[in-house]
Amino acid sequence: MSLKRSGTHTTTLSLNNKHKFPDLDSGRKKLLTEFQKAANIRFKNIRLLNYAFIHRSASNEAGYGGNNERLEFLGDAVLGAVAATILYDRFADKTEGGLAKIKSVVVSEDVLSGVARELQLDRLLLLGRGEELSGGREKKTLLADALEALIGALYLDSGYKTVFSFVSRWIGPEIARVMDGQRHQDYKSLLQELTQQLYRTYPVYQMVKRSGPDHARLFWIEVRVNGRVYGPGVGKNKKSAEQEAARIAYQTFTAEAADGPLPPSFGIDTGGNG
Repeated sequence: MSLKRSGTHTTTLSLNNKHKFPDLDSGRKKLLTEFQKAANIRFKNIRLLNYAFIHRSASNEAGYGGNNERLEFLGDAVLGAVAATILYDRFADKTEGGLAKIKSVVVSEDVLSGVARELQLDRLLLLGRGEELSGGREKKTLLADALEALIGALYLDSGYKTVFSFVSRWIGPEIARVMDGQRHQDYKSLLQELTQQLYRTYPVYQMVKRSGPDHARLFWIEVRVNGRVYGPGVGKNKKSAEQEAARIAYQTFTAEAADGPLPPSFGIDTGGNG
């Protein structure tokens, strides 16, 4: 199958009969269609979009002819070019070194995995049984890789201009956060590290409510830390609701830091000796 771009040359992707790829049943097509609407993108080739979410664990177990790693490689390069262009245009006063530092944060695993969660790419990943059971959908590396693969697929499907618009819309805002000294916060990880150090225990999450139809469902989740319950966090899926509950708990710890300094390794300024 050939995909023409820019009218200058043809890029060929192996999606032919020599390889076995997952059948797109009505449920999978519906999920991919809903994702495109939410992300404000539209693929000409929905099989290419699906291909972006095939992890090698699924490919190995099911015997597919490929996985999303090549798209990830391509997407990483395209994302780098787009990010560099945005930074070059936006910050005329920055030196090469300054631009490089900002770019390294904007395209980091932390930021990309956070954007991937916002896009709910965890719902779209096709994983092998082992990877699924080991919590693959929550792994930052897999989420960041899936976002890069998506960018690579979008580039092949619709060209650089479309990718530039997508990256500007979803990743561009991270530049402002970086410049303001903010970073995407993985509150679940922060809370887990904090509670392990303070109490030698782990946070426990519990769903207390969910409502709405499948396309607009909301989840309410509480988190218990050392006998105290925080939340509920509310989100469009369990992962985002858990993140919100963790944020509430973590920020409560921060607010109470004056009663007893928290470990300085968490980067919380308590105003004490640290």
